[in-house]
Amino acid sequence: MTDAYHVYVGCRTTRERNARGDGIQVYRMEASSGRWTHVQLVEGLVNPSFLALDRTGRFLYAVHGDREEISAFRVEPGSGRLTFLNAASTGGRNPVHLAVDPTNRFIVVPNHVTSTLAVLRIDRETGHLSERTDLVALEGATGPHKVEQPFAKPHQTEFDRQGRFVIVPDKGLDRVFAFRLDPAAGKLAPSGQGSVVARENAGPRHVAMHPGGRLAHVLNELDSTITTYHYDPDTGALEPFQLLPSLPDSFTGNSRAAEITVSADGRFVYASNRGHDSVGVFAVEKATGRLAPVEWVSVGRTPRFITLDPSGRFLFVASEDDDAIAAFSVSPETGRLAPAGEAARTGSPVCIIFLPA
Repeated sequence: MTDAYHVYVGCRTTRERNARGDGIQVYRMEASSGRWTHVQLVEGLVNPSFLALDRTGRFLYAVHGDREEISAFRVEPGSGRLTFLNAASTGGRNPVHLAVDPTNRFIVVPNHVTSTLAVLRIDRETGHLSERTDLVALEGATGPHKVEQPFAKPHQTEFDRQGRFVIVPDKGLDRVFAFRLDPAAGKLAPSGQGSVVARENAGPRHVAMHPGGRLAHVLNELDSTITTYHYDPDTGALEPFQLLPSLPDSFTGNSRAAEITVSADGRFVYASNRGHDSVGVFAVEKATGRLAPVEWVSVGRTPRFITLDPSGRFLFVASEDDDAIAAFSVSPETGRLAPAGEAARTGSPVCIIFLPA
């Protein structure tokens, strides 16, 4: 087992986002205790929110929320410190997520407010971002929520477990898309199904692909629900079979679902709720894939992001409006969470990724 991890935290920085962050924070985490030690602050960046590592762990990429570009950084062996390499345009506004393809040649980015998916070439040797190879517009009937759904709003790009298809939840169209990426040309082509329709006004935000490869758990932001789909890894087709609230049935206030993740053994799903300020724990029934609520755990204000560390022993919660990242120990038997202290304090944290040290 790895003794330590490098931890990278993306933070929002702009006044328009009411943010207090300073850039990308770099930490070292001891695997046994979950304790974090600060290593580096990469300053001078605008809203470096979502982050992704290349498939070798030698390079890190960051979107710049509300802007029109992403940036590349080299990861220094040993220390995990970052050095800026270059930036490239995504051909659209407000890139909100990014995913490196299995060949390590391309990166796929959703432009949230210009309704497109961009594909950029990356140099596998140097990590530099190169030319844009595709820009695909998402089209369809928008949802009924006039403020949040005026047009297509892709919110995430996530490769399936086999690396064959890119899954794209779209909050504006109430759809979940699937695309195949041509590994030679860097072009996206829709799956045979193209997309699956979500419940009206659901607002699909993020997807967690089950490690078994045949389930997809989609968190819907606007109505705070989770839709679980049967997933065909050969065709990219999605078939919904369960819809349940991400919130307890006793809660009657306003809340927006934010992030979803699944344990490495596939037994538990975790979802964060902004407003209710909680993380819901759900057990996955082995025979059917259906989810059953286990518990809801109170966390800090606006838990925009949650993630399990690579060992699965800890779940970390980035509470954007508390400027804090909290640690919770995870019961391997029940999936339940227990407070394990504060991992770090940093302004407006919105993403956490790990790399073995």
